Amino acid sequence: MTSGTTPGLTRFNTSADSEAVAALHEVCSSSAWGSRILAQRPYTTAEALFLASDAAMAELTAEDLAEAMAGHPPIGRPKAGDPTSSREQSGMAGASTELKAEMLELNLAYQDTFGHVFLICATGLTGEQMRDALRKRIGNSPEEEREIVRTELGKINRIRLTRLVESPETPETSEEESSA
Repeated sequence: MTSGTTPGLTRFNTSADSEAVAALHEVCSSSAWGSRILAQRPYTTAEALFLASDAAMAELTAEDLAEAMAGHPPIGRPKAGDPTSSREQSGMAGASTELKAEMLELNLAYQDTFGHVFLICATGLTGEQMRDALRKRIGNSPEEEREIVRTELGKINRIRLTRLVESPETPETSEEESSA
């Protein structure tokens, strides 16, 4: 990950609040998280931004986490037309029909159990690894799962923030991806 000042970090630091809020919302749907990150601008390094993100994630309430999760489509069903979602869930792209059907069934059971989508930092994972994680986590208590989700969101946020600060282009001209 980037640790120094980059053109993308400079752009983020100097952009209008409305532009920065929009960029942060693409990283994480929690308005509380975004407000905390925005309030600490400017960041001297990307690492300072990552640390602020981690700290903000640790402070999110259950309601804030629910808001953040609402921005993520279920694994195996990336948001149509959203390159971020497709890229982050690419491990499911070549999955067999059987695996996709199993993921749908497991996702629905998870949602029935916890009241929200199964959330995992899917970047770099195969469909089988995501399925295995879902199988394992469905037996967690709601409290355990909430903390796992918090950790997974933190990983996703760091990946997305890295893309934000390393991007040589403005957000309007860059091809962005979405959800995990």
